[in-house]
Amino acid sequence: MAREHIRHWKIGDVEVVRIVELFELQGLNEILFRSCSHDMVKSHEWLVPNYAAPDGAIKVNYQAFALRIGDRRIMVDTCIGNDKHRQAPIFHHIQTTFLDDLAHAGFPAASIDTVLCTHLHLDHVGWNTQLEAGKWVPTFPNARYLFNRVEWDFINGLVGKEHAEVDHLPDSLQPVYDAGLVDFVATDHQVAPGVWLEPTPGHTPGHVSVCIESQGRRAVITGDIMHHPVQCAEPDMKTNFCNDHEQAIRTRRGFLERYQDRGAYVIGSHFCDPTGGWIVRDGKAWRFQGE
Repeated sequence: MAREHIRHWKIGDVEVVRIVELFELQGLNEILFRSCSHDMVKSHEWLVPNYAAPDGAIKVNYQAFALRIGDRRIMVDTCIGNDKHRQAPIFHHIQTTFLDDLAHAGFPAASIDTVLCTHLHLDHVGWNTQLEAGKWVPTFPNARYLFNRVEWDFINGLVGKEHAEVDHLPDSLQPVYDAGLVDFVATDHQVAPGVWLEPTPGHTPGHVSVCIESQGRRAVITGDIMHHPVQCAEPDMKTNFCNDHEQAIRTRRGFLERYQDRGAYVIGSHFCDPTGGWIVRDGKAWRFQGE
């Protein structure tokens, strides 16, 4: 991944850095959503060209965020990871420069003191571990990995269920737990001064977003409360991956209401450039104004 895809934001005294693992994947309309026709996407003209191709194919990034707060170094999500055996071909045994890019941005793996994942799906926990001498070991050995018990129990409860994708449990989650690096925290946990978790359940039961406030500025990293800006215009659209669709819709609508009209600068966990921007009221729904 080219280094030009690294992005930096300043939220008061907090630096936020985006590291992209897979950039602008297109044509995932039917993979991500139950109903997301190209014509529907094209009807929201503001999505093109940044968030959708002219033919209505949506664009999606797979990316993570690093926070610098004084001497603290915090990872928000850890993407997909190299060498992982995955059912989805786009994730299977990929090889990327994620860790090199992270170090280039000023966050070498050994410097990370905290890893928090908005939820425990495979594309948000992959770099929790890396392969060394045939064994999965923690990528960030000096970090505490913050999970919440509801999310941990949910993922573990999927083992053995039909169609459940839990290949990542033994290679990306269990090793950090076995290494004694996991702390179970509440879904509204204060991570650091000015950084806290906000419960946003529905996609998964323990899903959280990450709130930042410093020097009078506010931002929020979404997690998968939204996979794509089209969900601002179509907030009731269902994904193929939400555990509780009705709760996800309620949570998303509440999020859009809460942060509309510059309530906070919104950083979309899967949004392409511009990844950050503002939720703007648009009739009965909303649009994302990237900035």
